[in-house]
Amino acid sequence: MYEDLKGKIALVTGASRGIGRSIAVELSKHGVIVIINYKEDKKGAEETLNEVKEKGGSGSIFKCDISINSEVKNMIEDIIKGFGKIDILVNNSGISKIGLFMDMTEKDYDEIMNVNFKGVYNCTSYVVKDMLERKSGSIINISSIWGSVGASCEVLYSASKGAIDSFTKALGKELALSGIRVNAISPGVIDTRMNKVFSEEEREELKNEIPMMRFGKTEEIAKSVVFLVSSEASYITSQVLTVDGGFL
Repeated sequence: MYEDLKGKIALVTGASRGIGRSIAVELSKHGVIVIINYKEDKKGAEETLNEVKEKGGSGSIFKCDISINSEVKNMIEDIIKGFGKIDILVNNSGISKIGLFMDMTEKDYDEIMNVNFKGVYNCTSYVVKDMLERKSGSIINISSIWGSVGASCEVLYSASKGAIDSFTKALGKELALSGIRVNAISPGVIDTRMNKVFSEEEREELKNEIPMMRFGKTEEIAKSVVFLVSSEASYITSQVLTVDGGFL
């Protein structure tokens, strides 16, 4: 257990399922009070909170569309009023659209960029103001291996994650002297609902391309997040940590 995390306040976006849920639960195991953000899946958010409580942790849920700046402003202000501060921000929310680039529309572009990148900008911009006052904090952005190498039929998704990688590296340098660390996790193929679109045959083919011969678990991403926000990683900032079973 990372004792230095006990009592800290963490906001995890998109925590109603998948990687976000695992991050919230894993942080709570180390004494972090978790704020579970969701957009539509209230039931999923409540299930995450129940799991947090079952593990002996505590937290709260907040409904907010992170792509809308005014909603994010209100959410951050409410959290700080209720909990006093935000020590940890995990920008996890993300969507993907699979298909040929030539078939993508402006609407597709807006949806992907607004959630995947503008959402990161919105949340970070308001949380950083609170962190700067205390000269302390840790921000983790959930990226993707496709952000660094690109994926055919996921061009817009890859572009949004590439933006997150550059944002992480630049902001980490800018905030380093203020005691705020900014890092990203770049997952490979993780066994989440997002990857349920693959047929069993496609899943097997994909596994054969991964040196560890399996998909990653959401818990494995969560444990990496917990390490990066702990004092054990106190000299790590502006980094994009790849967690992909050797895929790249």
